[in-house]
Amino acid sequence: MEGEVGPNQVDTLSVCVLAQVIYPLFRVVEPRRISLFERKKQLLKPKELKRIQLDRLRKLVRYSYRNVPLFRKRFDEAHVKPESIKALEDLERVPFTVKTDLRDNYPLGILAVPRTKLYCLHASSGTTGKPIVVSYTHGDLERWGRLVGRTLDVAGVRKGDIVQNMFGYGLFTGGLGFHYGARALGATVIPTGTGNTKRQLMLMNDLRSAVVTCTPSYMVYLCEASRAEGYEPRKDFAVRIGVFGAEPWSEEARKRIEDVFGLSARDVYGMTELYGPGVAIECEQRNGLHVWGDEFLVETINPDTGEVLAPGKEGELVFTMLSREAMPLLRYRTRDLSRVFEEECGCGRCHPRIQRIKGRSDDMLIIGGVNVFPSQIEHVLMNISGLGDQYQIIVSHRELDRLAVKVEATPDRLNDLALRMEIRSDLMAVLGINADVELVELGALPRSDGKARRVIDLRPRE
Repeated sequence: MEGEVGPNQVDTLSVCVLAQVIYPLFRVVEPRRISLFERKKQLLKPKELKRIQLDRLRKLVRYSYRNVPLFRKRFDEAHVKPESIKALEDLERVPFTVKTDLRDNYPLGILAVPRTKLYCLHASSGTTGKPIVVSYTHGDLERWGRLVGRTLDVAGVRKGDIVQNMFGYGLFTGGLGFHYGARALGATVIPTGTGNTKRQLMLMNDLRSAVVTCTPSYMVYLCEASRAEGYEPRKDFAVRIGVFGAEPWSEEARKRIEDVFGLSARDVYGMTELYGPGVAIECEQRNGLHVWGDEFLVETINPDTGEVLAPGKEGELVFTMLSREAMPLLRYRTRDLSRVFEEECGCGRCHPRIQRIKGRSDDMLIIGGVNVFPSQIEHVLMNISGLGDQYQIIVSHRELDRLAVKVEATPDRLNDLALRMEIRSDLMAVLGINADVELVELGALPRSDGKARRVIDLRPRE
């Protein structure tokens, strides 16, 4: 009858109403339901994560004691027996490993397997003295690749994405680490490596790269270089995700990159000694970097005393690798300063999070008795209009320590005394010390396609 609703119409209306209510909910959870690489491992709950950590820690301690003479010696000196490590709380009884241990045992002193089982060797990118050599079995390489795959997945990289990998290939772990991870995830890699900026930009445009990986300082330089080459980054490029690491960087640098390219910039953490990249990554919440707790135990300690700190307290990050075969590391002191948070993240992951790296305890400058981190200076400069992206920090000593900051400025403000005074005032407010400020032309300071050399310390060495 006219005006009445039949059974089929009721069903149709019901479906429409339900779709309007339920579909938005499914849209919210869709990425987690269908897109996660190694989904079960990413979404481990605290109880299961702790069980895995303890099981692997106990095996690791016995394995390291049995196969690495250095660790056996350290345990015996500390009067610690491997079988006495029965709980995660016992970890603090395990002796620390430090970078000098790796250098003192160059090249392969910390090796737990016969050399015939090694598939790959990498080395630190340091330019002084002997490098730190790190070794991998076939299982280590597989594990590392999947860890980086997980890491890229959290950043939003998907199967089929074109990843332009601008980290250095070779002994440095960055290039091959991201290469392995992208392939494990099913992405397409452009292995451009470092340098040749014009070609990088051409390929980024022509091949429609969706993801870029490099140091944040190089990406800041690409912001400048792309416009100098006549590109409009938001219009001419298709990059939606940038994964940046290997050096500390500020929120202001992140904003600069995102504003110019229109991408989502994610911070990644890793180091040569700990496989390479893939130790930790920011999720969409941006409230810290998730450390893959099934593969790494992370602590913070007082860098001066070695005392273990409670979660949330700032200190030096210490990592224990839970599955490494060729070169296990127990309580490795990174010198990186951060905080650890154990609460569940809004993204649903329960892996511990570390705050973005503030700096390194051994990179901290002591100027006239005041502790100064380069990241503090970058924070000030990136918030002042009229300045370029490049700067240098110069420390000298003439009777007293002196701090100078050399920074590029736009042509209209190059001789602006008020700008210099603004910079001096803001640096004084943040650092608590006076700084000499020199404004130089855009393009006057050296550029880097890897880690930027920001600090020049001219003080005489004792």
